[in-house]
Amino acid sequence: MEWLFSLDNINGVAKQFHEAMGQRTVVAFHGPMGAGKTTFIHALCEVMGVKDTVGSPTFSIINEYRYDCAGTPKALFHLDLYRINDEEEAIRAGVEDAFYSGCICLAEWPEKAPGIFPPDTLHVYLSLQDNEKRKLTIADI
Repeated sequence: MEWLFSLDNINGVAKQFHEAMGQRTVVAFHGPMGAGKTTFIHALCEVMGVKDTVGSPTFSIINEYRYDCAGTPKALFHLDLYRINDEEEAIRAGVEDAFYSGCICLAEWPEKAPGIFPPDTLHVYLSLQDNEKRKLTIADI
């Protein structure tokens, strides 16, 4: 599956993407710097009803947000592995704990620690199309 999006239609694409995720809880966002990973995750969190301020966890590694799912409060983890050097460092930072928590985990820069992602991880690829448009492709579906 793939979508082209810009800031004008990002929330609509995020809603479709959320539906396409199905029961998957760990999503790995691949793409070069500036491809829109954080921006798309922000839109996805908005569509999911996250009320917390969504920001890049580049320095904290993991941000935890709260949202309401069918009347039940849930946690969502936004991870940015850009500053991680290897899988061991990711494990020490609590990344693996987040992945196996049962909570939705949206991880940027998964290539920094590929061996710790669960086998059922949904891999998403973002690419620049031009200054305003991005392409989002879901692998495995």
